[in-house]
Amino acid sequence: MGGRRAAGAWMLCALPALLGPALTGCHAGLPGAAGEGSGGQRPGATSAELRPSGYGAVFLAVGECSSSGTVGVTEVPCDSERAAARVVAREDGRARDGPPCPGTTDFVLHISEHRPSGDEDGDGAVPRGYACVRRLRPPHPGDPGGGGGPRTVVGDCVRDIGGGRVREVACDGEDTRGPRFEVVEAVAVRADCPASTALYVRLGGNRPVGCARPL
Repeated sequence: MGGRRAAGAWMLCALPALLGPALTGCHAGLPGAAGEGSGGQRPGATSAELRPSGYGAVFLAVGECSSSGTVGVTEVPCDSERAAARVVAREDGRARDGPPCPGTTDFVLHISEHRPSGDEDGDGAVPRGYACVRRLRPPHPGDPGGGGGPRTVVGDCVRDIGGGRVREVACDGEDTRGPRFEVVEAVAVRADCPASTALYVRLGGNRPVGCARPL
């Protein structure tokens, strides 16, 4: 991690799970079903231009804040009225290859590499990386049951959308377009799930299997 900020760097902002790609799920007791559902980092979906603002030595370092929106997102002072979210983790490289974001991350900002040919205006190189961000104010889609965030965690809910796939939804929402399930436990292997488990969801980490029961 490191590098000075640079003008014209670009990032992608991951949408909440309701707008993101479907996960795959496996119903308990169905022979030949697909593998466990995916609950790791979900890919970004919209573009947001990043502009330097002169705060800190590293662009969007841990503890720094970003403005809101998906266009013209900038790093801003956290006490600014424009501050909308705070960086809780910052890594170099691609999100799919690096450490997962904390479980309560609301969304991920993917930062593209920027290496200017000249530095006459004070801009510096910014390596490819990603920032795990949490909103300063509710709602927090990354919280358990919130219906979004880049990871699926214990307490989250999903609905069956057919074809061995599921999609994360808010546990207290009104989405009734398919059977819904709540992830009640994370275990190392499927055999450790309780007997009431009806769906397995992949969570990642050292307890990668999510045991989900019907709602």
